[in-house]
Amino acid sequence: MDTAMEQYIISASSIARDFVPIAVCIHDLLGRLPVTARSREHPGVRVEDGKVIDEAYTGPILEEVLKENATLRVRPPRGPYKGIPVVVAPVRDEEGDAIAAIGIVDVTGIFDLAGFMEQNTVIRRQVCGEEPCPLPTESPAAKR
Repeated sequence: MDTAMEQYIISASSIARDFVPIAVCIHDLLGRLPVTARSREHPGVRVEDGKVIDEAYTGPILEEVLKENATLRVRPPRGPYKGIPVVVAPVRDEEGDAIAAIGIVDVTGIFDLAGFMEQNTVIRRQVCGEEPCPLPTESPAAKR
């Protein structure tokens, strides 16, 4: 019986092709959200719409995560995801050092809850004035 297994090893010197199976898997798991990945020493990949669209990719947030060794949830100031919420996390070695970074478009970041609540309050004041809205007779509890 052949016990040899295929292996994918991620290291600080991994090249773009090393990240393809992982990036495509994450891309598929997350409903085809864009995925990016790179090692500390080499540019990596960018996966969108079910395919690798760049094998020499880097981005400002991937680079920052590698430098800071911390997960970031931000809107990049430049690049193809400029202004779009992303979350990027480091891949760490046994000593805890960042050897790679993997990022996705952060759909949860698109919904700014505080901003939504503030906007909702303004709209309710415009529609309802100072009175409670909905009126007590219109509340779900009153309809029971």
